[in-house]
Order: sequence, then C-alpha cells, then structure tokens
Amino acid sequence: MPAAPATDAAPPDAAWFAGRMAGLGPWAGGPVALAVSGGADSLALAWLTQRWQAGTAQGRPDRLLGLIVDHRLRPESADEAALTARRLAAIGVESRILRLDNLGPGPAIAARARAARYTALFAACREAGAIDLLLAHHRLDQAETVAMRERAGSRERGLAAMATIAEQRDLRLVRPLLGCPPQGLREVLRAAGLGWVEDPSNADHRHTRARLRAGLRDDPDAIAALLARAAAAGSARMRGEAALADELAACCAPTAYGAVALRVAPARLSPAALSALVRWVGAGAFAPGTNALATFAARAAAGATLGGVRAVRSAGAVWLVREPAACAAPVAAADGAVWDARFRLRGRPGDGVTLGALGAQPPPRVVAHPWPKPALRAAIPALRQGARLVAVPHLGFFEPGYADLGVEPVWRDPLLGRALWP
Repeated sequence: MPAAPATDAAPPDAAWFAGRMAGLGPWAGGPVALAVSGGADSLALAWLTQRWQAGTAQGRPDRLLGLIVDHRLRPESADEAALTARRLAAIGVESRILRLDNLGPGPAIAARARAARYTALFAACREAGAIDLLLAHHRLDQAETVAMRERAGSRERGLAAMATIAEQRDLRLVRPLLGCPPQGLREVLRAAGLGWVEDPSNADHRHTRARLRAGLRDDPDAIAALLARAAAAGSARMRGEAALADELAACCAPTAYGAVALRVAPARLSPAALSALVRWVGAGAFAPGTNALATFAARAAAGATLGGVRAVRSAGAVWLVREPAACAAPVAAADGAVWDARFRLRGRPGDGVTLGALGAQPPPRVVAHPWPKPALRAAIPALRQGARLVAVPHLGFFEPGYADLGVEPVWRDPLLGRALWP
C-alpha cells in the first residue's frame, strides 16, 4: 500500500489517498464512519475521504458519516461541534453530533474523556450499521504514543503503538494518515479553503502528551527513532499473531454458537492461544493472567472455569463453552439487540420477546436435527415469548412466525482481533 508522502513538506493529495484506501479495504457497501473532532487532522481526513468516496475507484462505500463528539468540557464546545457539522456539510459529508453529558472536572480527565468518546463512537457506528471507523491519527501522534508507552515501561506489544487497522469485535478502526506529518494535513485544508477548530487543551502543558508533543515537534530525528521502534515492534507483533492464528486453526474447531472443541488437551496449547480462546468464548475485554491460565489448563478435564468460560468434556474432547452463570440477563429482542456481548439479533420478533440463554430447556419433540448435549447448549442464544421458547436460530428451531429471525456473532474474527502495522 502507498506509504506516506515522500517528504514532510508534501501534503497528501486525493490521488495518494485513493491509493492508500485501496490498500486498506475491502470497504463494505454501507456507511463508513469518520471520527471528526473539528481539528485540522480530522477535517483533512474528512475532506480526503469525501474526495475518494465521490471518485471513480472500485469498492468505495455508498455513504460517509462524520461523528462529532461534544465532550461538553468547555463552554464553547457546543458551538464548535455545530460549526464542524456545517463544515462537513459544506464538503458533502453527512454528520451527527454525539453529546457526552456525564463527564465532569476531576482527576484523569483525559483518560475518562477518551474512554467516553470511544464508547459513544462505537455505539453510533453500530446504530448506523457502520463496520469501519476512520481515525485521523498521524505521524506525530504515533511518535507521542510510543514515547509515552516507553516511559510507562511497555513491552513489545505496547510499543507497537497504534495500528493502521485494528479489528474490534464488530468494527474496524482504520488510520489512513498514520504516516503523515500534521503540517501536511493543515496544508490540505489551506489549499481547500477550509478552517478548523483549535482545542486549547492540546497545548496545555499540564498534560503529559502536550509536553511530549512540544518536545518532539522540532526534533525529526527523535520522531524517526520512535517510529522505527514502533515499526519493529509492530512487525514482531504481526508475526506472533500469524503464528497464533496457525496454532488456533490446527488445534480447535469453533462453532457458530460460540463454543470451541479442542483437538488437543488445553495444557498443550500455548498460553497465547488459550488466552485468545478464553477471551472469545467468554467475550472478555482483557486477557486472563498467566497463573490463572495455567491453573485453568491443568484443571480443564475437571470442569474448571475462567473468565466466564467453562471447560466441558464431551464425546472424548474438551470443549470451551460460555459459563451459563456468567451470561447476561435476557434483553428485549429488538432488531440489532446485542446480548451477552456475543450475539446480535437480526429481525423484528414483536413485542414481549426476549433474547437470552437457552439454559436447561429440553429440545422440542420435533427438531430439524439433534441438539448438542445440555452442557454445550446452555449458553446458546434463544428467543422466548414470556416463558415459551419460540426460536433457537443456531439449532434450526423456529415456531411459526419466527423463521425470519437470525442471530449473528458480534466478533468478525472468531479467534482474535488482528491488527496491521504497515
């Protein structure tokens, strides 16, 4: 895929960006979302993306959606968000303002604002049906991230810093401008006659990142060294993830309903592979600890549990299944409803229907094919009208009137959230 423009003085142009996006696809036909703060970086991303989407290249999305987060931490933030929406409209990009009402002054405001921002962005993407979210992080952002992680004592995984593509459970985070210097992005806007918002917190030296930015901005050698370390760490991480994918493909068989049959004893899996499987089956946000993994592997044959996952022996194999007691409570079965952070409903079953765990429900007298054993099926998603079972899509059971319902996994990749460092 195209690298960054040849020199720091050369701003990215539409032709370069089109080549860049071609290498970061494929792009779905639905909307591609953009996180737009109103600053120069994100507005330049919006302008370049609109030029690409409106062009003639194959595989472009049908629609763009700018997502503007108003943190409401400064009195002028609402006006700035509205101004940014008008600027997006002027270049032909639809937008939506996401207002955060629960942030207030206090400790760790930057970390809290970031977490709230991404929560709002991810929710808006799901609501809009977008599976790609473009972010405007650039070359200096990457160098700052590496420097901060070095200070914090991060190892190789952390020093890889931000990936060009990072796959989340149901969303790709894509950073097309990661190799571009920020001054080039401002030149893009000046050439297009577009203004932008300057956030004073970006220059507030009370924040660690702002201090680092000031020190790095005029030190190209330091930036280059930091980016070289990130590239080396990213390459090593991709090699490790490729080896992990090979191991998982050889050693386990995942099912559509979220259980995994192991072809080898858990103790023979690498810690990375067992950790990936526990996170997937249990919908965990964080990897389990090393000691806990070792204990789980040693006691798997006896039905050990870890991270909402239970080991079950069935038909001569060890299975990893979602622990029924750890499943989320049933949710109202609206189209797009997510249950247990693992499954999303497709279809509209009507009022009074819930989506939850199948549990100990015995199979109906007439089924399309035999059901798995109770220990394997207890956490499979099922739909009920009150106490009456009306559909178990994964097992092919539907009462009349419910056959158009479907349940899909939330994660794109059933084994690991991969990332790409160019």
